[in-house]
Amino acid sequence: MAAQWNGIFPAVTTKFTADDRLDIAEMERCFALQVDAGSHGLIVCGSLGEASTLDPEEKIEVLKAAVRVAAGRIPVLLTVMDGATRRAQALAEAGAKAGAAGFMVLPGVPYKSDARETLAHYRAVAKAGALQVMIYNNPVSYGVDITPAMLGELAADPLFVAIKESSDDVRRVTKIFNAVGDRFRVFTGVDNLALESLALGAHGWVAGLVCAFPKETVAIYELARQGRMAEAIAIYRWFQPLLDLDVSARLVQNIKLVEALAIGSNDRCRAPRMPLVGAERAEVVSVVEKALASRPALPRLAMAAE
Repeated sequence: MAAQWNGIFPAVTTKFTADDRLDIAEMERCFALQVDAGSHGLIVCGSLGEASTLDPEEKIEVLKAAVRVAAGRIPVLLTVMDGATRRAQALAEAGAKAGAAGFMVLPGVPYKSDARETLAHYRAVAKAGALQVMIYNNPVSYGVDITPAMLGELAADPLFVAIKESSDDVRRVTKIFNAVGDRFRVFTGVDNLALESLALGAHGWVAGLVCAFPKETVAIYELARQGRMAEAIAIYRWFQPLLDLDVSARLVQNIKLVEALAIGSNDRCRAPRMPLVGAERAEVVSVVEKALASRPALPRLAMAAE
């Protein structure tokens, strides 16, 4: 399975009804757009999926919906994010039983663990789920840095197969390769550093704005993979104002609003988050309207199996 962990892995949003229940039908519709556009995997219940507001049972419901839509064609990863290692282990065990192909695992935030604690947390969760793991490194948001040296310590365990690198420093991609070679599949997790990371050898992109623009996101990856960089750059430059919306404390509200405008979804969030209003909303609407008005025609792509 590790060899299949390449390409575009949307970090999908979680949809809610007007009375704050899971909107499974709308999620299945949106997940299908990703699969149909050629995405290579799905990641559910992450930060963009409002994981901190979801009950464990709801996370499993969302996972099962994604597994139904993927229907074995692409892997579905469940995000495991909990402040207590024992609860993270329990979620991993439940996710494995519910059909996850693997996990994207965070440190035990909000606690800022040291290297010894962080490695112990990852090993415990991986052992509990007994499925392959994408390590999520986001020191900017969570205050815990999983360094290339720490990846070297995890390399002996075959359950660890990939890293989502979101340090906001594109130089880290090269440092990972220099430290551990090709041991891990390296994914960029920062939308507006994606093409730069792919150019440096990253294997994939855990993407956010893909939720609203799946075809464009897949096209950038495929063009880069095929060495058609001039075409990839042209689309990426058009995409950049949208991609900047992912690098924000309001990324959930931003991307849900973009989804509402671009694919006819909605921007409902779970409290304490609330949809954007006023000048914030108007700014995002303006960015989306300009993008839709200048949306590029996409080139023909040779979609190859990884």
